[in-house]
Amino acid sequence: MAETSSPQKAEKHEALNIFKGLRAGLVTGAADDDPSGIATYSQVGAQFGFTLGWTMILTYPLMVTVQGLSAGIGAVTGRGVSENLRRHYPLWLARTAVSMLFAANFVNIGANLAAMGAALYLLIDGPQVLYAVLFAFLCVWLEVFVPYRRYALLLKWLTLSLFAYVAVILAVEIPWPEALRGIFLPQISLDGRHAMALLAILGTTISPYLFFWQAAQEIEELRRRQQARLKADPETAAPELARIRLDTLIGMGFSNLVALFIILATAATLHRNGVTHIETSAQAAEALRPIAGEFAFILFAAGIIGTGMLAVPVLAGSAAYAVAELFQWPQGLDRPLKRAKAFYGTIAAATLGSVAVFLVGLDPFLMLYWSAVINGMLAAPLIAAITIMAINPRIMGRLTAPWWMAALGGLTAIVMGLATVAMLVL
Repeated sequence: MAETSSPQKAEKHEALNIFKGLRAGLVTGAADDDPSGIATYSQVGAQFGFTLGWTMILTYPLMVTVQGLSAGIGAVTGRGVSENLRRHYPLWLARTAVSMLFAANFVNIGANLAAMGAALYLLIDGPQVLYAVLFAFLCVWLEVFVPYRRYALLLKWLTLSLFAYVAVILAVEIPWPEALRGIFLPQISLDGRHAMALLAILGTTISPYLFFWQAAQEIEELRRRQQARLKADPETAAPELARIRLDTLIGMGFSNLVALFIILATAATLHRNGVTHIETSAQAAEALRPIAGEFAFILFAAGIIGTGMLAVPVLAGSAAYAVAELFQWPQGLDRPLKRAKAFYGTIAAATLGSVAVFLVGLDPFLMLYWSAVINGMLAAPLIAAITIMAINPRIMGRLTAPWWMAALGGLTAIVMGLATVAMLVL
């Protein structure tokens, strides 16, 4: 009996080791399906039906590449994207990149908080702006006083509500030939609506804040394990780089799979019933009615609030890491407040200051969609800079990115740049 069970034990042990190796990539992938992502994918499914399902296949290798390059820069050099820009390139380039990131995150945080307030309003009525402000204070308090790893672990359970969209496509009648054509046979229309939708999809799947975040988290991981940066010992770097690759592949795969389910679910429910433009959170929640009935709003609100509580600290944290690296401040979510006051002050400023975004008068759901568009417009130059750094021996030593990653990184920057131009011109 012992001999027959040993292979099973070995398989379980290997699976457990793989799960333990999932760190920054998995958290980053989970944070990528934030309220902005839910809004974008819901809008795309409602507006275009199944025809843009192929974008989830297109974006997967691109986002894996960019996140892999970013994580590699952090692990190999022991420094974040912003600090490497400051050290190795003209200072104006680092300042411009950090300013772009902070501006994009500021809008994105505000849109996410507004959507969280609107989601709570669906459940208990009351003042949406006040709810959003309370969520902002709660996020700051948790990020400053609770270790992020423990906080994120708790919130991941709430984000499991997103798998309700999986149940939707199992519960409703889906024209699978049409859906599969949309996934595997790209249908491209050269008009402004499609260009904006494509840019929003690219912006919410390949978001600038995720580049800085994953690089910073790999540095935190090295610090936690008291391990030297990989550049200092390239002979033993292979296992760690392999872990980062697997972590990123699985994390981004999880993110895109959920995104695809949201598109399919909203296409099969809203689009097929004539709802082709979502303007409110309540309309988006209707996609869950086939499985949740009167509880659709509760399930939708749980997903928005859960992913928002996970994503807002990532957004604010990535901005704080970038600013702290630029000004050489002490940084790190594992540091106590008294040892990183400026770092945590940046988190508070980015989160609480974004309350001003609520005052523009747009519905929170539309704000989320537009924040994805803004992210898409800002991503191309940042991706180009990251790709150039990853292949620079002066920065990466003997652990420069392989040629195929550099090529895919360059292609990603070109695709996002062309999408921006198409949206502005068409």
